[in-house]
Amino acid sequence: MTTIDDALARDQALPDLDWHVFPAGTERDVFPAPSGGLARVRLGDPGAPRVVLVPGVAGSKEDFVLLFPLLAAAGYRVEAYDIAGHYESVDAGPQHLEPPRDSYDYPLFVDDLVAILEDGGPAHVLGYSFAGLVTELALVARPDLFRSLTLMAAPPATGQVFRGVKHIGPISDMSPHRAAGLILWGIRYNLNRTAPGRIAFVRERLGVTGRACIDDVVGLMMDTPDFAGDVAAIDIPKLIAVGEHDLWPQAQHDAYAARIGARVATYATGHAPCETAPHQLVRDMLQLFADAH
Repeated sequence: MTTIDDALARDQALPDLDWHVFPAGTERDVFPAPSGGLARVRLGDPGAPRVVLVPGVAGSKEDFVLLFPLLAAAGYRVEAYDIAGHYESVDAGPQHLEPPRDSYDYPLFVDDLVAILEDGGPAHVLGYSFAGLVTELALVARPDLFRSLTLMAAPPATGQVFRGVKHIGPISDMSPHRAAGLILWGIRYNLNRTAPGRIAFVRERLGVTGRACIDDVVGLMMDTPDFAGDVAAIDIPKLIAVGEHDLWPQAQHDAYAARIGARVATYATGHAPCETAPHQLVRDMLQLFADAH
């Protein structure tokens, strides 16, 4: 494990890269989830403890490219998948459920995650942004499948979670379609000034992911149930990992951590510590894993 200074220095030295490329030895398959085929990648000893990384809205498994070699080198079997309706899982969705449904909802994403976790046994789970909400709901439904929970840049709120977002919160009460449009505009026009290789991949991915799915997910985030008490009651190690410049203010993350009994790790970055602070994030995740029963 790196020291704090080593981790920070390594993160600061990260080059731009091709985000399509996973480390040598990464296995690819399509997992038959309830909503359809989910594109999945896995790296590390199949018999090692599992780490499952779940991307958020408009994201994909490639968000975790930099975490894969670090977690595998630490002795873990690391896995990630594209959630239904996104990137290489774009054809998965509510039309494949029994009976079919008209839109994406929390049970769809939760049931898919539970199926992934059942396919290999209990895991340390990270949920990124929207997927943090999904992982919390899955934890409440199936605590036996979780060894620890990391919420990375997840909304620290219930109800209409965008009301708490810095700067735009006061104007965020609008239709999900319009809110999704604003979010996608900000991503496409690279308001966060991400590196050329990264933004090229993100724009390519957005060209594949279905807009109806993104609208549905944004709508879900505008009506998030309050499950913090149920999450708090489950005795596993929990970590909230966020950047200083996350969408939601630090005070809200700190307050939510107190509600659910999580420690907090804050990095000098934005909404995507997995991209910009992977060494620091993995250092803190490994410390969390060591506390698991």
